Amino acid sequence: MNVLVVGANGQIGKHLVSFLQNKDGLKAKAMIRKPEQSADFEKIGAETVLIDLEGEIEPIAKAAKDVDAIVFTAGSGPHTGKDKTIMVDLDGAVKTIEAAKMAGVKRFVMISSFDTSREAIQSASASFAPYVAAKHYADDWLRRTELDYTIIHPGGLTNEKGTGHVKAAEEVERGQIPREDVASVIVACLENEKTIGKEFQLVSGTTPIKEAIAAL
Repeated sequence: MNVLVVGANGQIGKHLVSFLQNKDGLKAKAMIRKPEQSADFEKIGAETVLIDLEGEIEPIAKAAKDVDAIVFTAGSGPHTGKDKTIMVDLDGAVKTIEAAKMAGVKRFVMISSFDTSREAIQSASASFAPYVAAKHYADDWLRRTELDYTIIHPGGLTNEKGTGHVKAAEEVERGQIPREDVASVIVACLENEKTIGKEFQLVSGTTPIKEAIAAL
């Protein structure tokens, strides 16, 4: 399975590309924004494609022509304004979904926010609400397609080493999770067709990742 990783140079994306390159039957194509970001991916044998997520849909669709799945891990980051949140977390996500449809790629995994409900938007702080709103509408856009989607709602992201153990369900208590474990969960979802059409919240836990995903 060839996988286009959108947001490959992000912290989850880097882990994911590495994991895909080290799994039999899986291969990553890293979508990056700057030429200088390609070196680390090329060292591990991952193909790279240079595309600005704030540009047009067609280059994304062209990059997706020879892949079997797309994973959207891109994010504007915590230090950008509302404009970048709209352009990356909402418009970038929607354009990637539309590119998947144009390229005939059915499998799509979305990394979302922990809670993207209308209630979460209303209760979020003024600085965080635009991000939750962007994720809310991007998730809804994906749900309304006929793509074989999975939406993952991770808790607070950390840079601690992954434990390989998580708690995953439609609703779980808010908590944290290493980015490395989120990347491992993405791989497990790609390998398990039973995750198609499902979305779940995800935090650190005591269940091995493959078992937790199989139990969804």
